Amino acid sequence: MGPIDIVSAGTGEMRKRYGFVYVDKDNDGVGTLARNKKDSFAYYRHIIDTNGEEL
Repeated sequence: MGPIDIVSAGTGEMRKRYGFVYVDKDNDGVGTLARNKKDSFAYYRHIIDTNGEEL
């Protein structure tokens, strides 16, 4: 997993989303390419800030 949405290396699809930052792009290549933090971004940051003590 990477920090931002990853384009499938094999198919170029954006259908499956991984990462902590959403990239505004669809499978047809349409979108603004804007980046927005997902809820998982805040959760992961909390884990880092608490050194994993509050999982």
